[in-house]
Amino acid sequence: MLDATTRSGGTATASPRAAATELTAAVSPRATAEFTATRAAAVAVPLGFSARCTRVLLSPWSRLSLLLVLLGAAAACVLAYQPQKLLTHGWPPQLGGATAAVVFAVAYGLCTVAFVPRPLLNLAAGALFGSQLGTGTALAGTMLGAGIAFGLGRVLGQDALRPLLRGRWLKAADGQLSRHGFRSMMAARLFPGVPFWAANYCAAVSRMRWAPFLIATALGSVPNTAAYVVAGARASRPTSPAFLIAMALIAGPAVAGAVMAWRKRHHLRAVADTGGAD
Repeated sequence: MLDATTRSGGTATASPRAAATELTAAVSPRATAEFTATRAAAVAVPLGFSARCTRVLLSPWSRLSLLLVLLGAAAACVLAYQPQKLLTHGWPPQLGGATAAVVFAVAYGLCTVAFVPRPLLNLAAGALFGSQLGTGTALAGTMLGAGIAFGLGRVLGQDALRPLLRGRWLKAADGQLSRHGFRSMMAARLFPGVPFWAANYCAAVSRMRWAPFLIATALGSVPNTAAYVVAGARASRPTSPAFLIAMALIAGPAVAGAVMAWRKRHHLRAVADTGGAD
């Protein structure tokens, strides 16, 4: 088909345009239609209104705004209901036993997300449930609150806040949390000074993984939590040995944490200066 007979009896090759025409004619109309549909699907189609709204709602800044709204609502609820009244008014009489412990643990976790200080909640746990049950309840609430805060910060805040980590000190702190997550979180839990909620959200913005965060929180929160719970349980007898030991365990880590922070600042400054030079 591609060879044409010349007048002299020889053969000559058809032109490329003729060959292309004959090849196109040989292709079935169905294949041509499928090829055309594939090319049309490959062309970028403008997003519809619903797709654009979905993209805006799922953007990093929209998620960060949602996080701020949730935290603001939680803080407003804390101010309205004032959970610190548990220390003066006691637990509602209709709740008791294991049910009361579970409800308190859930409320404990939600209160820590809403910036309520953990020492206040630990004292309440000791005053309401005693030393042993109060310690277990407070630790359960601690883990619940830490997990919720870390998850919220990681899902709703990390993508928007990480590009803002441009200062030398912020980069140094982020690098410390990202590379030495377990050690950094263990120090933050053992030695008071860093608020519980602040450590949770800073860890969420960094690249710290879930496992080091949760394990360090579980292990590092035990001494401080137990000390406050015992102090709350024995607050009616401030001269008892248990109360005095608990207060010593509270004051000791605070002093040690202040000394370590004073010494650590030189290391962080050196890391920050190195990061700035790079």
